[in-house]
Amino acid sequence: MTLSTKIAWDDTVLPFQLDRADIRGRVARLDGTLDQILSQHSYPAGIESMLAEMALLTALIGQTIKLRWKLSLQVRGDGPLRILATDIYAPAKEGERAQIRAYASYDKDRYVDGTDPFRQIGKGYFAILIDQGQGNTPYQGITPVAGGSLSSCAEAYFAQSEQLPTRFALSFGRSMEPGGQSGWRAGGVMIQHMPKASPHVTGEGGSGEEGLLQPEDFLGEDDAENWNRANILLDTVEELELVGPSVAPTDLLLRLFHEERPRIYTALPVKFGCTCSETRVRESLSIYSAKDIAHMTTDEGTVTADCQFCGAHYVFDPQTLGFEATKNPDGSDL
Repeated sequence: MTLSTKIAWDDTVLPFQLDRADIRGRVARLDGTLDQILSQHSYPAGIESMLAEMALLTALIGQTIKLRWKLSLQVRGDGPLRILATDIYAPAKEGERAQIRAYASYDKDRYVDGTDPFRQIGKGYFAILIDQGQGNTPYQGITPVAGGSLSSCAEAYFAQSEQLPTRFALSFGRSMEPGGQSGWRAGGVMIQHMPKASPHVTGEGGSGEEGLLQPEDFLGEDDAENWNRANILLDTVEELELVGPSVAPTDLLLRLFHEERPRIYTALPVKFGCTCSETRVRESLSIYSAKDIAHMTTDEGTVTADCQFCGAHYVFDPQTLGFEATKNPDGSDL
């Protein structure tokens, strides 16, 4: 795709509601944030595209959670593309940016670039994990990898776990900037029918692939009409409208849904960010004995660790690690 400029809506998530149709949604735009996420690694083009889609889905879904949360998306399979993982952290306080990060794990000997990367996941699962902080029980929901895309997996998750009709329209790829430089850019819309007290579920399985529930399996007649109308309108969206920058999210919503009376809320800014630190790595190693630490020690006499998300490299004195450490982190004797 060819783009000419950047705008203030880049790296934001804009929540909205369609009052006439009883539908809520979000519009997300990722620009510099996505570039930073992918620049931490050197993945084949197909895996970069998969991570771009995962990051966009994460930004759209994460906006539904309150402060003090971490939302994670994970895809694990038995194929060459083994793991896709993303995290988004809520801002510590109002007005700050949410932080997002991502990584992939794949078998370099089996992965074939240039073919459909989704098919190279194989059989596996798509999971959403929510951690709302100390004192709250973490939540995890899982659905099979199915439907031909990550967005289809996310739609299936909401249908099975929440019985919420959900639809994603996404676009992502490298764009050309002035001067001939290229960079990643992504944009998308998520719509979701508002939850009902008593969903219409038959209990006999769904009509989708592998028996997964579909919106028509649990929507009443009036709700189904509203949902179908919103989907028909969303079908008219164009890729360049999704990614911008020539069309602002507010203008896009009015173009698509003006008859549905869209109500727009405050946008949430996002940025790349990683929570790894020397202290966190030390804490993760604190459960190991001196014998375990010795097995981790390199020929150079150090213990090393690398962050899968941002690539940070940590080097430790083994005597400062584990529950049998003999030295403090600063090297002084305990």
